[in-house]
Amino acid sequence: MSEIKPTDTAATNAGEENDWAASKYFSDSLKTKKPKPPKPQNAVTIAVSSRTLFNMVEERKIYEEEGVEKYMAHMNQQKHENEPLMPGVAFPLVKALMTVNSRLRQLYPDSEELFDIVLMTNNHAQVGVRLINSINHYDLTIERFCMTGGQSPIGYLKAYMTNLYLSKDGEKVTEAIKEGIAAATMFTSGDVENQLSDTQLKVAFDGDAVLFSDESEIIVKQCGLDMFFEHEQEFENIPLKQGPLKCFLEALGKLQRKFYAKNERMTCPIRTYLVTARSAASSGARVLKTLRSWGLEIDEALFLAGAPKGPLLQKIRPHIFFDDQMFHIEGAKELGTIAAHVPYGIGQKYHKGELIEQTVKDVKDKK
Repeated sequence: MSEIKPTDTAATNAGEENDWAASKYFSDSLKTKKPKPPKPQNAVTIAVSSRTLFNMVEERKIYEEEGVEKYMAHMNQQKHENEPLMPGVAFPLVKALMTVNSRLRQLYPDSEELFDIVLMTNNHAQVGVRLINSINHYDLTIERFCMTGGQSPIGYLKAYMTNLYLSKDGEKVTEAIKEGIAAATMFTSGDVENQLSDTQLKVAFDGDAVLFSDESEIIVKQCGLDMFFEHEQEFENIPLKQGPLKCFLEALGKLQRKFYAKNERMTCPIRTYLVTARSAASSGARVLKTLRSWGLEIDEALFLAGAPKGPLLQKIRPHIFFDDQMFHIEGAKELGTIAAHVPYGIGQKYHKGELIEQTVKDVKDKK
């Protein structure tokens, strides 16, 4: 999995540094009220697809039912390109990222350790005007675009030094994770809509197969809970291997420490949560010791011992909740939580504890 980006300038190509210095000299000579994007190697880069940032259900329907040419014609029509797209599922998250940046700029006016939001889409460049108009309408700080004209944008994620990629396309997310990039498929919440904080970014993570590898979850699925409890107690002092979202928690921690350094721990605009089905007494110590061995903090740790996650998440009201199992995603959605599926690990072969392949076989046998 990808690690946090290096901040040591010695690790950066000298020619690239010169290019950035020249670019900065030029841009500094231009007067603008808009904040300038940070260098990618210093930033925490969040790449969002156009369908997560905006509600494009109507446009997607045209694309699927009438084809790409009709879709492009619809998006390119002057009467439509000046109509701002409605906010999508990632919109509150983007606003929260901007709030954190605003606080960071107050404390560190010259720092480039900020969130950098990139619009990553396989839309054609011709439809970019409506996307740009929509971003400007909502006054979003998104200056970097990647429009790939129908091709997968995954190959560009590393070039943009992406820390997290959010999409509605599960196949692209799976491809990104295989490339070592933290990624998740976002889902719109259900009929309930939770009121989210506009002053603090709240991010909730599952543990196994999200922050950590699926090594312990494999034991649960294949050997049962008793064997799992024995294994976790035996290996309590052996850190778990990292999972696909560990690097993103690490990046959040880097920004949190900038607030702590200014004695603003209690008013930090970033708060992180571990929401795990593990039991605290039986298997919780290894999780906390793993985080400690990584030098990472989590603000709140909730061990649910198999209880539903939805009610707790409804209380937390995170801007995003990451989990590897769809039944937890579905439970969170039903109670108004914005949830993101991480398609990683052995959990993808199961649904509600049942082996998917076996369930399909049983259904076929009954026919």
